[in-house]
Amino acid sequence: MQMSESASIAETIPLPPAREIPSTFLASVKSWWAAGEKGAAASEERLLRKLPYFRPAGSPPATPDPATPVVAQSSRVELDDPKHYLNTLSITSTSPSPDAPPPAVLLHGYGAGLGFFYQNFPALGQWAGRRGTSVYAIDWLGMGRSARVPFHVKAKREDIDGRVREAESFFIDSLEQWRRKMGLETMTLVGHSLGGYLSIAYALRYPTRVSKLILLSPAGIPRDPNSTVPSRELTDPQTTGATGSDHPEPADQKRVQDLKSSQQEAQRQESRSRRLFTYLWEQGWSPFQVVRSTLFWGPMLIGKYSSRRFIGLGEDDTRAMHEYIMNITLAKGSGEYCISHLLAPGAHARRPMVDRIAPLKIPVTFVYGDHDWMDPEGGKESVERLRQAGNGLGRMYMIPHAGHHVYLDNPKAVNDLLVKELDRPAGSGRTSHSP
Repeated sequence: MQMSESASIAETIPLPPAREIPSTFLASVKSWWAAGEKGAAASEERLLRKLPYFRPAGSPPATPDPATPVVAQSSRVELDDPKHYLNTLSITSTSPSPDAPPPAVLLHGYGAGLGFFYQNFPALGQWAGRRGTSVYAIDWLGMGRSARVPFHVKAKREDIDGRVREAESFFIDSLEQWRRKMGLETMTLVGHSLGGYLSIAYALRYPTRVSKLILLSPAGIPRDPNSTVPSRELTDPQTTGATGSDHPEPADQKRVQDLKSSQQEAQRQESRSRRLFTYLWEQGWSPFQVVRSTLFWGPMLIGKYSSRRFIGLGEDDTRAMHEYIMNITLAKGSGEYCISHLLAPGAHARRPMVDRIAPLKIPVTFVYGDHDWMDPEGGKESVERLRQAGNGLGRMYMIPHAGHHVYLDNPKAVNDLLVKELDRPAGSGRTSHSP
């Protein structure tokens, strides 16, 4: 497939440009009215078409071309229950290698979707082409453009272990069914935030199916209930200033302590509005439920978040991300209701992963931004727990000029690290952080 052919496909199957981020009530009403599955599909495809080798639905079969060693396509993968499906992006090699490493599977965070990784797909697509393997990104069941099925937990409120297991199983069981449907023997899981937490949970339940874990600012790692300010996800602007010379740094004690100090300062300065966000989170409210309850005002509220959080992406990409987030946020609530079962007040886990991770015998890499609101102490202690259990394959890195969305704030530094870790032999390396 020539690049010109890919461009001609985009021309023959046009997409309207992303709307302006609404700044008036009337514009918000128009955006609300236009939201839905059709709008969600278009907004996701708008991000994916940034890949020159992406083939939209309805495209003719790809023509083999050595200059384009991968093809990207979007699909719905049905699970055991035909009403359950996972929205999937597949970036597959046109010349699979018999010695290919396990495919990488990208798993987004709470309430997000696979489109959030649009700046990471090009580098990972190059890796897949070079190694003759595949890269996948999925929307968790009940999130993004995957099936919005009812989410229920039968365990009683005081049965913490039961609630956690049921909530984890909702996602883990669907990921395992997806793996079987896709015919994958093993996978490297690359999870962000809640996706990182669930990646660990999956690896603990299906240890023979995971080759490596790469955890980007994972949620639910430490024990300390006062270690994070989750409202910062809604109020912090995007961390900017990334340069081409940035590179991941091993997370030594000084870097961890510097980040901890800034987090503690943010806690002291938490405003009343931030305390309200935290309170609603603690009471089990879904932030997206709050937005949906505002009806016509919803797109404008989402626009305030988008304009602040993605200010460093440029005008066109910020609009595209806003439209994508708006459509998946306004969709029927489903998997988002897991949050109060998995995370206790303060967004720390009811069953912290630092106390569960030791049985893993695979490489585990923790990655945090130097302006992150996730507590890095959990990652540092997890690497040590793994080492004490005989697994010296734990590593931890800090990404400069990056917050919680490390992969968006400094994509080049993260992409370089992802490729490095994906290429790292499964049995090589040693613990990489200074105590």
